[in-house]
Amino acid sequence: MKVTILGAGIIGVSTAWHLLELGHEVTVIERQPDAALETSFANGAQISVSFCEPWANAGAPLKVMKWLMSDESPLLFRPKLDPHQWRWGLSFLGQCSDAAFERNVRQLVALGSYSHETLKSMVAATGIEYQRLERGILHFFSTPADFESGAAGAELMRRYGVDRRVLSREEVLRVEPALASWAPNIAGGTFTPSDESGDACVFTQQLARRCIERGATFLYEHEVLPLERIGGAVRQVRVRRVGHPQVRTIAGDAVVAAMGSYTAPLLRGVGVDLNIYPAKGYSATFRLRDPKRASVVSLLDDTRKIAISRLGDHIRVAGTAELAGYDTSLDGRVARARCESLRRRFEQLFPGVADTSEPNYWTGLRPSTPTNIPYIGRTKVEGLWVNAGHGTLGWTHGAGSGRALAELISGRQPALAFGFTGYREVQGRFKAVAA
Repeated sequence: MKVTILGAGIIGVSTAWHLLELGHEVTVIERQPDAALETSFANGAQISVSFCEPWANAGAPLKVMKWLMSDESPLLFRPKLDPHQWRWGLSFLGQCSDAAFERNVRQLVALGSYSHETLKSMVAATGIEYQRLERGILHFFSTPADFESGAAGAELMRRYGVDRRVLSREEVLRVEPALASWAPNIAGGTFTPSDESGDACVFTQQLARRCIERGATFLYEHEVLPLERIGGAVRQVRVRRVGHPQVRTIAGDAVVAAMGSYTAPLLRGVGVDLNIYPAKGYSATFRLRDPKRASVVSLLDDTRKIAISRLGDHIRVAGTAELAGYDTSLDGRVARARCESLRRRFEQLFPGVADTSEPNYWTGLRPSTPTNIPYIGRTKVEGLWVNAGHGTLGWTHGAGSGRALAELISGRQPALAFGFTGYREVQGRFKAVAA
């Protein structure tokens, strides 16, 4: 089959790789001059099967209400005259129950575990180096109440096969001694030794180059024009080079939409309505001054909901989510405050360890769903497939979602219990339904 993939982030490039593995002809369309220059560029660097807890839980509505007035809150909802934002918010509230939380965790763990094993096999096959650290992820808590909640989440994870261990303060410090100066503020933690970290941008760009070596075509600096249904199907896309008027048509047997947050508005034009809304995330990357005092285990700071990951002689601090549309600027008041909060928090935790006077700030739009579960599978439009809505877990789920979608397109059954879009599991097999 000839398959056209829209988007060259970790999701699109992974999908391309696995389609090539299965013998398909692949063309990838990307508006940037290289792969992984948008949401995949400077994320939290964590591959975290252990941290797949949905944002929506029984305690989330109260927390969000408390955070509304703070520019530095972990999750910031800025109301707009946008029906898609309000639809997303109401759907999110509908998922804020214990039953929905557990149901969503089960699917996210299944996808995360499948994806992690897939990534390991891809790394073994390709030899790609991307500042990978296989030292686990340590999640630490600053209050007894948060620690109790975290311990309950860890128990749920263990129920589904994730080795997420509950640690005392002393055990937290044994796992990561660099937290010693913050020790009085640590109530406890959880640790998942099988999790890891690494540079998603480096990995994705290297994987894209290997795809090209295997015969894939990558059309960089090309934008996708509105899709058109021909005979009720979408099998071709119109594109043009950025800044040029000439339109080119790429025809094939299937089209995969993997454009992150921009997938939803693109597909609405052909009658496919995905409940994806962008969550603006931020990161700060600092050069280390004293590498020996820096953390070597990837960290999650529960209070601020931020990830801290070592990338060679740099440290990446990433987090926060701002539901405020498609704005990607860094020069607004709120953006400046959120960037500064990352810098300040790192200095609180690791004073003097990095040069925070010259931060490399970045922002990207995480394609979020109310459940945190992505859309992976077929749409109701013949020939049109989707792999989008991974939220904060694109790096975690990229390898596996690409593999699973490639298998579905090839008529195969992926080996995981997951609610694929456009499919229903019947007697242990996935049957196509109207999505």
